[in-house]
Amino acid sequence: MAVMAASLLITSGFLYEYYSKSQENQLKEELDFAAEMVEKEGVEFLESLNFSLCRFTLVSPDGSVLYDSMADLDEMDNHTDREEIAEALKTGRGSSKRYSATLTQRTVYEAVRLENGGVLRASVNQATVGTLILNLFPAITGIVLVSVALALFLSHKMSKSIVKPFNEIDLENPEKNETYDELAPMLEKISTQHRQISVQMLELKRRTDEFEKITGSMNEGLVLLDKNGNVLSMNTAAEKLFCVDDTIKGCSFLSVDRSVNVTRAVEKALQGKRSNLTETRNGREYRFIVSCNEYEGTTAGAVILCIDVTETAFAERNRREFTANVSHELKTPLQSIIGSAELLENGLVEPEDTNRFIGNIKNEAVRLVNMIEEIIRLSRLDEGSCPPAGRVNLYAVAADTVESLKVLAEKKRVRIFLDGERDCFITGVKSYLQEIIYNLCDNAIRYNKEGGEVKVALKKDKEKIVLSVSDTGIGIPAEHRNRIFERFYRVDKSHSRETGGTGLGLSIVKHAVAYHGGTLTLDSEENKGTVITVCFHNAPEIQKQ
Repeated sequence: MAVMAASLLITSGFLYEYYSKSQENQLKEELDFAAEMVEKEGVEFLESLNFSLCRFTLVSPDGSVLYDSMADLDEMDNHTDREEIAEALKTGRGSSKRYSATLTQRTVYEAVRLENGGVLRASVNQATVGTLILNLFPAITGIVLVSVALALFLSHKMSKSIVKPFNEIDLENPEKNETYDELAPMLEKISTQHRQISVQMLELKRRTDEFEKITGSMNEGLVLLDKNGNVLSMNTAAEKLFCVDDTIKGCSFLSVDRSVNVTRAVEKALQGKRSNLTETRNGREYRFIVSCNEYEGTTAGAVILCIDVTETAFAERNRREFTANVSHELKTPLQSIIGSAELLENGLVEPEDTNRFIGNIKNEAVRLVNMIEEIIRLSRLDEGSCPPAGRVNLYAVAADTVESLKVLAEKKRVRIFLDGERDCFITGVKSYLQEIIYNLCDNAIRYNKEGGEVKVALKKDKEKIVLSVSDTGIGIPAEHRNRIFERFYRVDKSHSRETGGTGLGLSIVKHAVAYHGGTLTLDSEENKGTVITVCFHNAPEIQKQ
């Protein structure tokens, strides 16, 4: 279109120039002919002309108009100031060109001096280049539209033929394509880049798989966020913690967790600050470590590490409670011993009461020794430094334990008996199994009612042996059932003092059962009694040994 527009403009210019020159030459010829005839015939010749393309004006030597073929003489002024008239009067011939007010037309003037000194002028109107183009506009428009349509058709057809080899290129195997030679360098470059990309993709996949395997096997939750707080990656532990799946990737972390503290920690991390906080999720206690992830000195996102500290917190709480309880429990009998000893030392005890005070010192000392022994046993169970296991007949252990407690049961006016199968063999530590049965039965007797009973039952099948100790005692209130296996925990401290318990028996039972891989369940109702059941899971081949 640009070439066509330039061609039309240049052609129009040349045509207009040629037409103007031809018209001017024709005007000069007609003027010369008319001047010759005016010299011969005078103004009558001009008046005799019926039609002419030119306008003739006859001017006297003083500039007054003697004749004009197209205008009224009365309306015409003196012409001595006209450029062409002045030039003709001076040199014998003159010419000029003048444009109309609208610039769409111009008039060409040619003048010649006659022998009598007058001037004969001929003029003709010419259209300008703009007028010429305007007149030719319909034809030009038609030519342009036809040319554009033809150009579109040809360019579309040509581009299809050019693009066709590109569309048929097999990018997976660029070197095997058959096309024109000009594409060979590009195909070679594509092939090189394809190989490089394949290597990089394999390396990226390997690293991604390694990252997913490492983070997937972590017990800690790991969440990676981008600089906008959207989830980039979340391992399995974090998905379980926040109760989401892998479809959460790309979503805002606010849609994962709306905790105010965690949200503020994430905002601080995106500002380059590290946060460390503890919160509860799904009944467990977690520590959230939120830190900034930087790349080349700028914040690229945030990292959230979620660590389950439930056991640690529980152990720390138990340690503090255990330390406090041990101090208190050891202090009580020691104070009693010291108090009795001071009274005896200062002679403040009557002779008949001496034996009672000595007995008190002995009882408190025995209680202190028993407590220390139980603490040592608990420590051994915690550390796993236990005696070697062997094949033990649980029924025989239960029978010996029940027999040893009959004196205490008779003193408390409680009936104790054993019922169950006799060949209940398991693999375990005999002393710890005896501790389990002894402590369960001892508690059942001490916290029973007068005239009550304690039943020890054993039952087995192919995969397990079930030991149960039931009593008809005072029972355990619901609010205390979850804590009775904790160290030094007592439901009724005043009653415990009276019965002489240390508060460690059931805790030893819990740890000893766990050491043998068993399970412990409690069923109790206030003022009706308690049933504690221990289930030992033993493989069939062990039971047959």
